Amino acid sequence: MSHDLSLAQSHAFHLARTLMVPVTLFRSAGEYGVLPSEELDDADVDVIHEIDPFDFGPAH
Repeated sequence: MSHDLSLAQSHAFHLARTLMVPVTLFRSAGEYGVLPSEELDDADVDVIHEIDPFDFGPAH
């Protein structure tokens, strides 16, 4: 868990690209966390973003 959103986003992107699975960036109790999307089952979290390593788009 992290208090820094930009650090959590960086870890989320890296985890998604390393595991090649969708990951979810979430907030719980004032901290940010990252888990593979299929493992996140807690209703007490605020989902911020889901990162899918297979979702390609333009660079800009």
